[in-house]
Amino acid sequence: MTTFIVILGPPGVGKGTQAEILSERTGLAHISSGDLFRENLKNQTDLGKLAQTYMSKGELVPDDVTIGMIRERLGRLDCANGAILDGFPRTPAQADALEIMLAEFKGRVDVAPFIIGNDDVLVDRLSTRWTCRANGHIFNHKFNPPKENGKCDYDGSELYQRDDDKPETVKRRIQVYLDQTAQLLSYYRDNGKLVEIDGMQTIDQVTQAMVIALKK
Repeated sequence: MTTFIVILGPPGVGKGTQAEILSERTGLAHISSGDLFRENLKNQTDLGKLAQTYMSKGELVPDDVTIGMIRERLGRLDCANGAILDGFPRTPAQADALEIMLAEFKGRVDVAPFIIGNDDVLVDRLSTRWTCRANGHIFNHKFNPPKENGKCDYDGSELYQRDDDKPETVKRRIQVYLDQTAQLLSYYRDNGKLVEIDGMQTIDQVTQAMVIALKK
C-alpha cells in the first residue's frame, strides 16, 4: 500500500524540517519541489532544459513540466511505498493533476497537514536564516547557529543570506503564499484531507501532531 502526504504551510513554518523527520520515521521519500527543480537544472536533464527555457524568459514553468519531474522522481525505488510532497501542489489544478498521476502509482493523497504559524514569528525565523553556498544547508543564528560563524558545519563553505530571506521580502512571500494557496486549502478541506497543525509548538510537538494526523 502506498501513502502520499502533501505538507502545506507558509515560508518559515518548518515544512522542510517536518518532512525530513517524517521521512525518517515512516521510510517515505521526501520530495521537495525546489530541490527537484535544482537537481534537474544542475544535471541538465531534458525536463531541466525545458524548464530553463521558460525561466530564462521570466515565465512560469508550465504545470506539465513540474508534474513530469515529480513523475520521474516517484518512479525511483525509494518511492515504492509512497512519498511526502513539499512545495507542490500550489493550486487546485495542480492538485487535480497530481491525483491523476498518483493513480498511476496505485495511490492518492492520503492527508494534507497544513502547518500554521504567526506571521511575526515566521518573519523572525526566516530573517535570521543563512544558507551555505555549496550545498544549500540551512542554519539559523537564533535557533540553529553554525559552530563557526559564517561557515557551514558540513562542508565548510561560506554562509550567506538569500535575498528572499530579508524581512521585507519575507513578509511579502508569506502573504503571496497565503493568497496563492487559499483555494488549495479549500480543495483539501472539502475533500476531507486537510489537517491544521499549530506550527508554533516545539518541533517535537509538531511532529507528534503530524504522526497523529497520519494515523487518522
